[in-house]
Amino acid sequence: MKFNAIWKPTLGVMALSIAAFGVIGCNGKTADNGGSTTPDGGTASAAKRPAPTGAGNTDSGSGPIKVGLVASLNGELKPWGADSQAGALLALEEFNAAGGVDGRMVDLMIEDSNSKPEQGKTAAEKLMSNGALAVIGEVSSGITAQMAQATFEKGVPLVAVGATRTDVTDIGANVFRVCYIDDFQGPVMAKFAYEALGKRRVGIMTDIKQPYSTYLSKSFAAYFKKLGGEVVAEENYESQQTQFSSQLKALKDKNPDCLFLSGYFTEVGPIIRQASEQGIDVPYVGGDGWDSREIITNAGAAIKNGYFCNHYNNDEDREEVKAFLAAWKKKYNSTPATTMGALGYDATMLVLQSLKTAAATGTLDSKSLMAAIDNTENFPGVSGSITLKGKNGNPEKRALVVGLDPVSEKQVFKKAYDYFEPK
Repeated sequence: MKFNAIWKPTLGVMALSIAAFGVIGCNGKTADNGGSTTPDGGTASAAKRPAPTGAGNTDSGSGPIKVGLVASLNGELKPWGADSQAGALLALEEFNAAGGVDGRMVDLMIEDSNSKPEQGKTAAEKLMSNGALAVIGEVSSGITAQMAQATFEKGVPLVAVGATRTDVTDIGANVFRVCYIDDFQGPVMAKFAYEALGKRRVGIMTDIKQPYSTYLSKSFAAYFKKLGGEVVAEENYESQQTQFSSQLKALKDKNPDCLFLSGYFTEVGPIIRQASEQGIDVPYVGGDGWDSREIITNAGAAIKNGYFCNHYNNDEDREEVKAFLAAWKKKYNSTPATTMGALGYDATMLVLQSLKTAAATGTLDSKSLMAAIDNTENFPGVSGSITLKGKNGNPEKRALVVGLDPVSEKQVFKKAYDYFEPK
């Protein structure tokens, strides 16, 4: 699926120009142009990604076309799930208002992962049993990995919203995402800490229960060392832990000049507060798992020294962002609380537009839809241009580094990094 012209969505009746995005992105893996055979007889993005084993679902030919969304509508990751769902519903409303697929409307079936991997897998299985041609979601890499396995076995395409762990898309040629990956995100924050902040001795705290956190810590540490920095110590904790005094004391004894916190906002906020209370007065840096207003509440004033990597920012001075925010405000009378609103919108709109491409082949099913998604080029997403063709399911995306203001409770743009190949 190519978007080499200008795609005109109903977002504030604003045309989104591909050229406005420039060359942006990340891709931690090099594409293998040899390809491999997919169920539709085409080629996958790379030979290393196995073709899914199932036959997928087929459109009934009448009534609404079915796709599914899995989001954390309850549980500790609810801020991300709520925004993912809101972004998806906004995209659906606009797409159907513009005529849908040759006049047929699309039905977005929604299931709750409850912030748990096993429930995410069950939710995906339910959507597929109800006829979903594709599944959208999730944000958490751990949840997405379980969903990816289920969709691989069924032969249904999966488009992740915010799952950044690099190997998630390796599960199968049916798995895609609209976000950057940790092979890029970790080095971006290492580069920011080393060059922009001038730090040389970093301590790391890793949530060993979160695949996202373990991989992000690894990619950050490797690149920070290559730049000439030193990782003085790494301490581990587990999701839902609330007290971190022993880990923080061990780190303080090593005298770091910066802390890299690779986990989710649910634990990072309390970690920063407790670190400040122990007298650790250094910058704190992390990944997109920080993205929630709750982190400011939980961390307190110490968050003023916090910086993290993100996909998108409400204050970006781009017409695409302004149009998206205007549409969001009209529908919800608010602004997205997290970047997952924009990514949820992008993931859903990409699937919806791919439905039109698949339908044009004369056969509308999971196989043709998978091929259409895999051939996406220059899709003009709100979060940036998205190309999946030849990218192993991983689009090349620009990364933003933002700071946090405890007074205004806003993310403050600091620096943008266009894609670079971490070496």
